[in-house]
Amino acid sequence: MPAGPAELRAVAAGIGTTLDEDTTCAELTRAAAARLGGAAAVLRRGREAGTAYEAVSGDRDLLPEIRRVAAALRPAAGPDEDRWVAPEPGDDRAALCVPLTAGGHCHGVLVCARGAEPYPPPETEFLRFLAECAASHIRHAREHDALSGVIGKLQRALLAEPGRPHPNLDVAIRYLPVGNSTLVGGDWCETVRLHFGRTLLVVGDVMGHGLEAAVDMTAYRSALRYIASADLPPHRVLRQLDDMAAEEPDRRPATCLLAQVDPNRGMVTLAGAGHLPPLVIDPQGRATRLPVPVGPPLGTGFGGYEPATYRLAPGQTLVLFTDGLVERRGEDIDRSLDRLAGLGFGAAAGPEEILDTVVGRLDVRRAEDDVAVLAARLRPRSSPVG
Repeated sequence: MPAGPAELRAVAAGIGTTLDEDTTCAELTRAAAARLGGAAAVLRRGREAGTAYEAVSGDRDLLPEIRRVAAALRPAAGPDEDRWVAPEPGDDRAALCVPLTAGGHCHGVLVCARGAEPYPPPETEFLRFLAECAASHIRHAREHDALSGVIGKLQRALLAEPGRPHPNLDVAIRYLPVGNSTLVGGDWCETVRLHFGRTLLVVGDVMGHGLEAAVDMTAYRSALRYIASADLPPHRVLRQLDDMAAEEPDRRPATCLLAQVDPNRGMVTLAGAGHLPPLVIDPQGRATRLPVPVGPPLGTGFGGYEPATYRLAPGQTLVLFTDGLVERRGEDIDRSLDRLAGLGFGAAAGPEEILDTVVGRLDVRRAEDDVAVLAARLRPRSSPVG
């Protein structure tokens, strides 16, 4: 019985529910086997095509050997032409191969098998409809994967070469994109070596995700390196960054936190642009927030950044992070920060161990946003040999 419009719409709604190609293929074959019986599978092109049936639904034993399907598909044919794999002597398995074509490119074939008799025209049209729906989603999935790869390579290249702090400072950094995706946004960490043994620590977060946010992040990061090379106080670095970003109307706003660490004086000077305050963890593992004067995000042109200076003793660890580390939907931000401070860190834990604790106990891999976090501790001076 031919499928009516309502049934076709319902079937189509169940194909391509995600941007995952494997899921789309499984949804396609399940729909085909459920409606027409027998077995359905996919042979893909562009991803080790023709080596094995994938996303098999129904009785796999009904499917012909792949070499027979490949032989039937080998002769020149238009991308929209179905192929019938007829039974052979001693092998009565047959199949209908429907191309998965979208945008003039064939991504593979839907292989349906039920017996030796060809599928009647109404069933063939139904399978063509399913294949057309799936092919469109497969095309989008592959385009999404390609774009994700470009963005991921860009972000990894930038994160792979942060500036080097002075040897008097131990630094650890973690970056985790949201979920399992490489489609990341504009979070970043940075360290900049300054004169007289000082180091500038930076975390920043450009609004949004994807290629645009990553590109704007590179612009902020490059500008910050240039401005910081003049050895300005942190609040003046933010002021100049804000002025530069405000001159570009298409630049996305960003939050940023700077911490200029001076090991010789045992001091840290902070300045923030709409960013969450850092934590300081004492040698016993107790964590407290360091208040930072509130300044507007970068790119607004409002300026008004102010510094705050604190003592940083040997054994204390400074932790800077983006909001994805702590923010949870529907939760007050103070409560989120208190949860971070209350984790309880091991006595004398180093920066690497502290970040392992943060990532593990906050279940950061299930965070709702990208996460960048940096931990830094003064390195003890070597005692003179006497």
